[in-house]
Amino acid sequence: MNLDSLAEWSTTHHGRPTQIIEYVTGQYPLVVFHGDVGTGKSATAECLANRLVREDPKLADSVLFKLSTRVRGSGRVGEMGSLIAEAFAAVVKSAGKTRRAVLIIDEGDSLASKRSQEQSHHEDKVAVNTLFQAIDDLRASGGRILVILCTNRLGVLDPAILRRAAVTMQFGRPGLQERLELFRHDLADLNLNAEAFHLLAEATGDDHHPDSVWTYSDLRTRLYPAALAAVYPDAPLTLDTLLQTIRTLAPSPLMEDL
Repeated sequence: MNLDSLAEWSTTHHGRPTQIIEYVTGQYPLVVFHGDVGTGKSATAECLANRLVREDPKLADSVLFKLSTRVRGSGRVGEMGSLIAEAFAAVVKSAGKTRRAVLIIDEGDSLASKRSQEQSHHEDKVAVNTLFQAIDDLRASGGRILVILCTNRLGVLDPAILRRAAVTMQFGRPGLQERLELFRHDLADLNLNAEAFHLLAEATGDDHHPDSVWTYSDLRTRLYPAALAAVYPDAPLTLDTLLQTIRTLAPSPLMEDL
């Protein structure tokens, strides 16, 4: 998203604008985040978008868009393709000639699945083609508009999407150290000691067995509410309550990438 600075970089380090700049500036403004449910893809996309549009004070009026599965419409002929085209047109119009814009496509596999699949409906194929064309057209923005596509199932995406992705990043379930950091951050004001945080991190997964590892959303949207419900309103939230709650719940099952 800083393509204008490449010529300056090349002149500084190579004495002239090099040919590789042409190839880099011609890439598609598409990033693919893939991984299991609850591993932080959408949250990271939103944080990244916020950082990108705020890193330059002149770009403070830049915009963030989210495209959900509602764009699939009601099933009328041609509706999904039209809605996708309209959404991209709105992004381009809002970005204008000076602003940055980031478009996050959640559950991207529902919009960009393989056109070769037997169950792929004609409308789906038309919509995928429309999506490809819209992403292609964004190259004219000179890097000011970025699309981040999030998916739980990388394997179902159309190969043309994967070829267009400038960056493809996998999101895994949090390891022991990551779970430890999360508990330290979220439960810092519960007066738990260092050993307590380690016990919680160890109780929420064995990194050698992925199906035993809790996701970020498992911890924040399932463990915390269940533990709080167990003590509210008569008792404080303690390590014992948290550990007991962990024993009564289970992490979300792994999603197969089909």
